[in-house]
Amino acid sequence: MPSEENKPSYGNLHAYKMYTRPNSHRLFGSYSFRKKLGKKHHENVQRMLEILALNGTLTTWGMAKTHLDDSSGIRTKEKEYRRLLVGRMARGKHTIGLLEMGLVVKDGKSYAKAPADQYRLSLHGILYCLDVLDLSDKQIDKMAEKYAKILPMVFGKWAYLKSNIGIEVYRLKNLAAGLFMDNIQIAKISNFPVYELMTYLNVKYQNNYEQIEEEELTNQISIWFYTNLLIPSRFRSSGKSSSLEIKQWTKILQDDLDLKKWYYNFVDEAIKFYNIRFKKLKKLEKKYSRHI
Repeated sequence: MPSEENKPSYGNLHAYKMYTRPNSHRLFGSYSFRKKLGKKHHENVQRMLEILALNGTLTTWGMAKTHLDDSSGIRTKEKEYRRLLVGRMARGKHTIGLLEMGLVVKDGKSYAKAPADQYRLSLHGILYCLDVLDLSDKQIDKMAEKYAKILPMVFGKWAYLKSNIGIEVYRLKNLAAGLFMDNIQIAKISNFPVYELMTYLNVKYQNNYEQIEEEELTNQISIWFYTNLLIPSRFRSSGKSSSLEIKQWTKILQDDLDLKKWYYNFVDEAIKFYNIRFKKLKKLEKKYSRHI
């Protein structure tokens, strides 16, 4: 994990949706360089992010070595990656780097030769990669393997989840696309209290727009993921949903006691929150009724 001085600097999921994602689209591209020819800078950034996505924590030298062999070529590419990380000054104007944007974070040092900083994707960086890089399912599986410790309740249980729900695991791309799924319309398409849980999830982390501990953001993303599995993914012409069945969702939790305890701790928090709100409504009702 990063040291105190190199802790990730970014906000909650609302900050990702409203700030990180749109600004990253503007600075680094809103579509994969493989889909459409765009700015060379966008391509360079995306290639670097893809290296980190598929390989995990690396030094800049390690990044360059993933696709180059000769030392001179590696040195040249390493300098480029450093510029992409920290940004640069050009004609008196500062170009924002990946560290400042919060898509990449420092993650300790390598002492293989001389001491060198190591880097990996931040949680916002993982979401941006899922949103823009057009990764294949196999590549997402690889990223899950490399970042299992960063997102333990989702990526750390990826194989277990895939064995139970198959392609539904890739719903994480919905969050990466900015769909927080706390819209009131959700209440109409699921009998499960998804809207209430998503709303409380938003309330729980509402004060973390500018800054959030990585562990807390990990928790917010993970709760979103498991709650989102209860939202229908699409509807057949008959009007019946083709989402995960409640039985299947319940089995995921029942067969993993740690997962069950963790998720239902959140549910208990939500129940307490709504009980308090309900009591306030009842008090308002009594106060109002006395004046009638």
